[in-house]
Amino acid sequence: MGGMSESVAVRCPACGRAHLFAVPSYPCACGAPVAAPLDPGAEPSAVAHRSWDEEWVTVHCSACDRPAAWPHPELGCPCGTVLRFPVAGVRDVPHTVPPRPVRPAFRPVTIRTARDAVTAVVVYLRWLGHGQVRRADRRPPSGIGLAAPGVLAQVDPTVRPADARDVECLWLTAMTESAACVYFSLAGYGDEARARADALGVPLFVLDLTGTPQPVNGPAEAFAA
Repeated sequence: MGGMSESVAVRCPACGRAHLFAVPSYPCACGAPVAAPLDPGAEPSAVAHRSWDEEWVTVHCSACDRPAAWPHPELGCPCGTVLRFPVAGVRDVPHTVPPRPVRPAFRPVTIRTARDAVTAVVVYLRWLGHGQVRRADRRPPSGIGLAAPGVLAQVDPTVRPADARDVECLWLTAMTESAACVYFSLAGYGDEARARADALGVPLFVLDLTGTPQPVNGPAEAFAA
């Protein structure tokens, strides 16, 4: 099960550099830190090709045993090689996870990369009670699509403010899937995008670098509540 972070010494197979890798921890919905337990009998491997399924690993919280998918532990070497660490004791996620009656304080994930932005949104959606967050079946024109039962979310980690077309595309996709939708942008929104979102009832959130989504319109405040 996931608990406190651990550190391991590793040497890059490409350039021979030695590194001390600290496994990152993430906040469970119960508030306890969760870190993927590394497999001591397996060596890290260089990442040659990326796929969504391999980006995430299911870890159970050591405090409440709640299962959740978190980013697979990885280390980036200055030479450009990315090492992925095997995880021990991974169990399957049950189909449904019962919600907890009391919501703990939100613990954000600091955003340094586009991947961190996606993780921050996943953590936030789970905190709001939307379990089983996964990659959306349809790829949005920009950013990254996430889906949970009844909800479609778009994460835009670029430096370009979202425009009205981005909002409309998300809304149309959600309509075809009979789902609610929500937009998360790192760079904010243009005036036309905000006006269009208000007209369509699309919640808009801005991601700050601390990883805390901030609602910027009425539908977002209602979604967060």
